Amino acid sequence: MQVDFAHSPRSSVGLEWELALVDADTLELTPAAAPILAALGAGEDTPIRKEYLQDMVEIVSGAHARVGDAVADLAENLARIRTVTDDLGIALMGSGCHPFSRAALQEPFRGPRYDVVKERTQWWGRQMAICGTHIHVGVDHRDKALPITNGLARFYPLFLALSASSPFWEGHDSGYASQRTMLFQQLPTNGLPYRMTQWSEFEAYATELQEVGMISVPGEIRWDVRPSPRFGTVENRTGDSVPTLAELGCLAALTQSLAEFIARDYEGDRVVEDLPPWLVKENKWRAARYGLDAEVITPDRPQRLRSLRDYLSEWLDRLAPVARDLGCEQELLFAHTLATRGASYERQRAAADAHGGDLRAVAALLVAETGAVTPFA
Repeated sequence: MQVDFAHSPRSSVGLEWELALVDADTLELTPAAAPILAALGAGEDTPIRKEYLQDMVEIVSGAHARVGDAVADLAENLARIRTVTDDLGIALMGSGCHPFSRAALQEPFRGPRYDVVKERTQWWGRQMAICGTHIHVGVDHRDKALPITNGLARFYPLFLALSASSPFWEGHDSGYASQRTMLFQQLPTNGLPYRMTQWSEFEAYATELQEVGMISVPGEIRWDVRPSPRFGTVENRTGDSVPTLAELGCLAALTQSLAEFIARDYEGDRVVEDLPPWLVKENKWRAARYGLDAEVITPDRPQRLRSLRDYLSEWLDRLAPVARDLGCEQELLFAHTLATRGASYERQRAAADAHGGDLRAVAALLVAETGAVTPFA
């Protein structure tokens, strides 16, 4: 199979923000997507779109040179959605999982693609009441796509710890910062990318998956970080959905800056220090479990183990000149604020503790934060 890679402006950025729909009174998930989308005239390629479940919507930005413009694009379309949802008594929630609604009770949309997913994945498919933040970065030549994919995957724990927003699952504290991560990896073709360096390897891989019936098109390869040939991008799918615009901007800036950093190294015949796949996998688990408190494995010798917060701070310093060139330094450095004042999973647990374990307080916090400029006063 020949997989063509579309042209995309270098280091351009586009965002996909999945949001849950909840009843404004009960704060339970509610299957309200169809009337909302109909009222907005939404379709397959409009900025506001349906997702797998009827209690979710997705907002998709255009391609932008600057992170701030992509985030403003999402905010504008969120405001459009609220012109409909406010009258229907529906609220929006940006988090990886709902804190207490039962996943298996949520209904997917009907359609050939969704019906196949539902039939094939069975019990695990019924647990996919999860929302993510997906970040596309433009790649100006397909030969850079796989090196950038591999490079971004190595920094998985930074993306995940900053975005982790799903500590609660069906009324219980999962013990994880990101329960969504543990669920999402259960489906076929999901999970960490396989290590490839040549585009011909990716084409051979996609061909084989198609031949054995695992996919029908390359877009069904749902790695956590993947080339997206249709758009000419690398797509970072590691993050939970986050509630605030500052968090969206931070994750986008970190992705954009790292992708540009890796591209410059590739062009200069330099390689960002690598980790073997089994250690990348371990780092993913550590970040999902412990979030910002994780101890991560690095290529640095002799100090292989580093606190995630320290490692994040080091890379923010290294990336600051790149972010300055891209116009996203302010958004990138918000990561320092999250690391010191609390990512979403930490804020949610604090809300639960402050209300005697009542997870309605957590849901109310998420609704209040969703679309806010920042989670901090």
